[in-house]
Amino acid sequence: MPLTKLEHYLVMTDDIDATRDFYRDVIGLSLGMRADLGFPGYWLYLGETPVIHIAEWLTYTAHSNKLGIPVTTRANGTGVFDHIAFNGTHAQEMIDKLDQLKVPFHRNDVPHVGLIQLFLFDPSGIKIELNYRG
Repeated sequence: MPLTKLEHYLVMTDDIDATRDFYRDVIGLSLGMRADLGFPGYWLYLGETPVIHIAEWLTYTAHSNKLGIPVTTRANGTGVFDHIAFNGTHAQEMIDKLDQLKVPFHRNDVPHVGLIQLFLFDPSGIKIELNYRG
């Protein structure tokens, strides 16, 4: 159940290539492996960690809606920020804790990469993604 590190944030954009170029060419992150998630995008790495994920607004929204995962809408103050993600260990312990505390969440399994994702919202409405691998 303990969290181990901050993993990434997702930038939703109308131009994924220009956004990729900015984080790669201006900020200096490396373009790296990205799992096939069912919508176009990029992962930019800092060392071994994919710290910035980039997704296109319309395809990401359609994909997430199909899975029942809520999507942030464009708004002043939040801009393109959609969620913050953490890696953790022992997914079932967290699931049990969320159930015990009556915190609603959506589970998404990505079996081909051995990943369990839990999506929930903080009290201010910020979407949190918890990733459990292995």
